[in-house]
Amino acid sequence: MADMGAISEALQKGEADVTVRLVRQALDEGVSAEDVLNQGLLKGMDVVGEQFRTNQIFIPDVIFAARAMTAATDILQPILTAKGIEPVGRVVIGTVKGDLHDIGKNLVAMMLRGAGFTVIDLGNDVSPETFVEAAGKAGKCLIGCSALLTTTMPKMAEVVKAVKAHKLNDVKVMVGGAPVTRGYADEIGADGYANDAASAADLAKRLVGTRA
Repeated sequence: MADMGAISEALQKGEADVTVRLVRQALDEGVSAEDVLNQGLLKGMDVVGEQFRTNQIFIPDVIFAARAMTAATDILQPILTAKGIEPVGRVVIGTVKGDLHDIGKNLVAMMLRGAGFTVIDLGNDVSPETFVEAAGKAGKCLIGCSALLTTTMPKMAEVVKAVKAHKLNDVKVMVGGAPVTRGYADEIGADGYANDAASAADLAKRLVGTRA
C-alpha cells in the first residue's frame, strides 16, 4: 500500500530516485496525483522549509530536496494538467535592475516551486517594466523582487509604483534580500516581506490565500 509518509521522508532526504520510485508506485496503486502531491510531496517540502528556517538543515539540503521535488512533479504534472488542476499560484520573480546577484533569488524560486507554485524566473538585472510586462501576461500572480545591494533597493519601489500605475489589481508584490527590511517593505507599499527562502514560500501562500 502506498505510503505518503515514505514519499515525504524520501523527499526530505533529497533522495530523488527513491522519491520518483515511490510516486510511481503510489500512482500504480491507484492513489490520485492530487493526493500524492498534497499528502506526500508538499508535506515533505513543508518540513524542509521549517527545518531550513530553524537552521536544522542548510542550503545544499534544500537544493537536493528541491531536485527530488522537481523530478517527482515532472511525473505528476501531465496528470494534473489533464485534469485541469491549477497550481497553487503563479510568481514572477527576479533580481531588480542594476543587481546581478541571484543565489538568494534562485533559492526562493526553488522553495516556491516546492510549495506548488508556477515560477516565472526573469533572472537578474530586471527592470520594473519587465516585471510588469511579465505579470500582465501571467494574470493573477505575485511579483517577487530580490536585491542584495542597498543601491538597487529603490528599484523595488519602482516596481510597486509600476504595478499600481498599470492598474494590475490582481498582482501583489513581495520583496526580500540581505539589506531589505520589513520597515522598508512597508515604506514602499509592498504587500509582503520575507527574510529567507522558506519564509518567502510561506508568505506567497498567505498572499494567495488572502487575495480577492
